[in-house]
This record gives sequence, structure tokens and C-alpha cells, in this order.
Amino acid sequence: QGSLQACCSLRELDVFSRAREVKVDPDKPLEGARLAALQARKTLLVPTPRLRTGLFNRIVPPAGATKEILRRCATSQGVREYSVPLGLDGKAKVDLVVVGSVAVSEKGWRIGKGEGYADMEYAMMVSMGAVQEDTPVVTIVHDCQVLDIAEELLDDHDLTVDYILTPTRTIQTNCKRPKPQGIMWHKVSSEMLGKIPILKTLRSREKQAGKDVTLQDEHPALANTPRAAASNEKVMAARAAPASAPVGHPHVGRDPVNPRSEGSDTITTVFVGNLPGNLRVSELKSALREFQVIPVRLNWQGAQHRAFLDYRDQGTAERAVSSLQGLSLGGNALRVELAKSQRSKGH
Repeated sequence: QGSLQACCSLRELDVFSRAREVKVDPDKPLEGARLAALQARKTLLVPTPRLRTGLFNRIVPPAGATKEILRRCATSQGVREYSVPLGLDGKAKVDLVVVGSVAVSEKGWRIGKGEGYADMEYAMMVSMGAVQEDTPVVTIVHDCQVLDIAEELLDDHDLTVDYILTPTRTIQTNCKRPKPQGIMWHKVSSEMLGKIPILKTLRSREKQAGKDVTLQDEHPALANTPRAAASNEKVMAARAAPASAPVGHPHVGRDPVNPRSEGSDTITTVFVGNLPGNLRVSELKSALREFQVIPVRLNWQGAQHRAFLDYRDQGTAERAVSSLQGLSLGGNALRVELAKSQRSKGH
């Protein structure tokens, strides 16, 4: 019932009224959103489940379709019966994207199921020219799924949202964080590539176009490392974030000498030094995910070639030191150690 109420709010958005072609995820809770698009006589794009058999199914409401037919078209079975496939060469101009979320913040930062399909679908639409930088993205969730999310848990490939619809609220996020600008191949594993045939086709095309399509597990710095269970860690971190710390902020500018000034007696901080000058914070975050040592806070001081990672207990911090010691990023072997009083002595 709650999802239907939230989906009904979709009709009230100006961006929905103006849209002619709408992409909606195939999940059951978004059936109401698919129905709203069809009832408004819009063209509907629905991703094929897990992208196994292609990219999208396109549904144009049949002429003279009754309410019952439109309701059937909005179901997973109806999508199969009434749609035509749309591949990478298909002509599409998506005016509105509707996705599901596990959690989302009022800033527009989104956490999905952790499998990356929504991010992948959006990146593919970028490659097709089907979406633009200003194409609005809507997520429909329950009120309890709107949470504070720490920015350091996000990565460059994560899709942000512009509108959040719940059974009781409509939130315009005014999110300024850039959306993905295509497939980030260094985030794609060989396992995922093997599961998605259309992804292989896209990779082949981009390789021919001269793009770097090196996969995640082909990068020497990250080879043979365990892949993080990203979704669970992200959601747990979002829910466990201390109320005294504004988790939606990047934490740059807080006191790097005394992390306990934030009000926690249990925080253990890890110093990461010798960072290359051109290294991006997202690259360090990616490595932290790969080694499954995601901190509760990250204090990035790239100009000083260093960063500080806050962990909730000493055991996790020591595991981070052991895992990251000697890791090479951007050609530099990182210096990693527990950060104590030496941080105030010029490190």
C-alpha cells in the first residue's frame, strides 16, 4: 500500500508531466510507477532483469488499451508480452529515470542492492546517448529508507537522485554530485562481465574506440583482493553513524590531530601517507572497499599527500593497517600506520 501511495506522487511532479519517455526499474514495488507512465500515455522503458537477455524492453501503450490492459502491461508478465527489445543501437531519449533504493539521503545520495545494476543501466544509457546530464532521476522508497549517508561511502559510479518519493513526502534533493558519465571499467569484474552479454558488446565497442577498458581484477594494485560486500557495509555504516557527527559531510576541516574531539572514546585512527599528488579520493575509497576496511570517517588531505581513516575499534584499524601496508596507488607505495601523537609532528 505504501509503495502505491508513493508511486501516485509521481504524477504530481512537473518532470513527470513533461516527460515523454520514462525508464522504470522492473522491481515489483515500482509497478505503480510503471502504471502511472502507461496511463499518462508515455513510452515506458524497463530494463531486462539483471540484464541477462538484453538491455531494455520498450512498451508503447496500445491504441485504445483498457485500464485492465495497462495494468497488465505494468506487471513483469505484461512487460514480456507487450514490449519490444531495445539494444545499444536503439534510438531512445529518456526524459525521466525511476529507480529503487535500499537507502537514500535527503542530499540525493543513494545506496542500491549492491549488485550495481541500476548504476550500470544508467551508465549504458549515457553510452547510448539516451540520457543527458540534466535528466532527472527519481527514487521511490518507504519513509524509513530515508537515512543519513556518509559521503565517503559513495563512489564515482554511484547514481544520485534528484527526487525522493515516500508515502508521506516528496523531497527535491538539489543534488550537485555528478552522475556517472559512462561505464567505469575498472569497477567492473570479470564475473559481472561474464553474466551480462550486452556489457561484453559495449566493452568491445569502447575498446575499438580507444578507451581504457581494463577490468577491476585486471588492475595489478587490486589483483587477488577480496571484493567488499558493499551494500551491507554501506547500509550498516549509514544506520550506525553517530548522531553527533553530520554523516552527510566530507569531514574535511575537522581536527586531524585529535579525532576524539568528535566525542567518541573508541575511535582509532589510521594514518595513510605518501599519497600521489594526482590521486583522487575516490581511488582511495575504492581500495578501502576492495580490502573490506571501510572507515566510519575519512579525512582527506590530498594537498598534504595524506589521509586519516577513523575506525570504531582498534582491531578493525589494525586490520586496515595490515591490509593496506605496502599497497601501491598511482605508482606510490603507501605508508600506513596507526595514527597517534606523531600526527602533530609534521607527518
